[in-house]
Amino acid sequence: MTDIMISVEAARARIAAALLPLEAEPCTLIDAPGRTLADPVIAVLTQPPFAASAMDGYAIHSSDLGDTPKRLALQGESAAGHGFDLALKPGHAIRISTGAPMPQGADQVVMQERVVRDGNHITLDDTPRPNSNVRGAGIDFSAGDILLPSGILLSPDAVALAAGAGMTGLTVHRRPRVGILSTGDELVEPGQTPGPHQIINSIAWGLDGLVRQWGGEPVYLGIARDSKADVRAKLEAARGLDLIVTIGGASVGDHDHLRQVFNAMGGQLEFGKIAVKPGKPSWFGRLDETAFLGLPGNPVSSLVMARLLLQPALAILSGRPESLEFATVMLGEDLAANGMRENFVRARIDCQTGRVHPLGNQDSSALSALVHSNALIRREVEAPAARAGETTQILPL
Repeated sequence: MTDIMISVEAARARIAAALLPLEAEPCTLIDAPGRTLADPVIAVLTQPPFAASAMDGYAIHSSDLGDTPKRLALQGESAAGHGFDLALKPGHAIRISTGAPMPQGADQVVMQERVVRDGNHITLDDTPRPNSNVRGAGIDFSAGDILLPSGILLSPDAVALAAGAGMTGLTVHRRPRVGILSTGDELVEPGQTPGPHQIINSIAWGLDGLVRQWGGEPVYLGIARDSKADVRAKLEAARGLDLIVTIGGASVGDHDHLRQVFNAMGGQLEFGKIAVKPGKPSWFGRLDETAFLGLPGNPVSSLVMARLLLQPALAILSGRPESLEFATVMLGEDLAANGMRENFVRARIDCQTGRVHPLGNQDSSALSALVHSNALIRREVEAPAARAGETTQILPL
C-alpha cells in the first residue's frame, strides 16, 4: 500500500478488510452489558410459563357475566408466586394479583375498578370478554426460541431478556485491548506544569473514554518523545495488544519519527493519508499481529477521526458489523460550498426545531467547540453551497 490519499469510505473498507473478530469467552450476566454476543441466546424457559393476570382484579369465567351487573361469590385468592390450586366454581370469582397464575376454569380478569365488594361477594359491571386482561403462556417467548442473534451489542434490556430466558451466563467476544500512545516533546501529562513551549497531553484521555464507551480496554502507553529510540521502545513494549492508536508524529516534520520507526520495525502500511477535513494525516497499518491506527496531533482532528475510523474498527474486533449510522436532517442555516476533501463540520442539533446548525469555530485545535457539538455535518467532495431548510447528512455524536 502507499501514501496516496484515499477517501474516508476507502479507508474504512481497508480497515475492515484487515481486521477479524476476537475470540469468544464466557461472561457473567453482571458483566455482559456493553459486550458483543458471540453465540445466540436460545430460551431455556417459556415466559410467562403459565397464563397470568395482566392486572389486579378478579378472575372469573366469562359465561358468568351478562348484560347487567352480576353478583358472584368469592372463592379464594391467586397471588403472584403462589397461585390458587382449586378449580374455579361456576358463579364464583377469585381475587387475583398482577402476574399471578390464572386459576383453572377462569378465562377473564375484571379490573378491580369495575367491581364492588361486599364481604365475600362482589358485584361486577362488565361484559363477557374471554381472555380479557389475561397474558397467555409463552406470549413473550417459548423454550427453544432464538431470542438474541450473535453479533449484537448487549444492552441492559437484552441481558434482562437472557436472564428471564434461563441463562446464567453468556458467550461474548473478548474486549479489544487498545494501546494509546501520544507523541511529542511538546506534551506534558495532566498535573505537570507545562514549560514555555509545551501543552497538556489532553487527547489521550478523550480517546481513553471513547475506547471504553465503544467496548474496548484502553492501555495508556505514555508519551513517546521526539527520538526514534524512544518511539521504538514504546512500540516494542506494546507488542501483543490488539490495536495501538497513536496521536501525532505522522506528518512530514523533521521530528515526526513514528511512521519511520513503524516501517523500520516491519510494519505494513494500508494507507497513509485521507482526503478529509479535519484529519488528513490519519493512517493505518499492521505490525505482526497488532493493528495500528495513527491519528493527527490536533485535538479535534484526532477525536473526529476516532469516530470515523476507531469506532468501526472496535466494532469489528468486538464481533459486530462495521457501520456508522448517519441521519438526514434539515439545515438551520446556510453552508458554503465544499472543497476537494470530504468535510465533517462540527455542529449542534436544535432539539426544538430538529435542525442542525454549524458551529462558528471550526479550527482543528478548538476542543471547546467539539464539546459543544452533538453532530458532525457530512459535506461531500465539491458539494455545492446548501441553503437553510435543505437536507444534509449528519453523524450524531
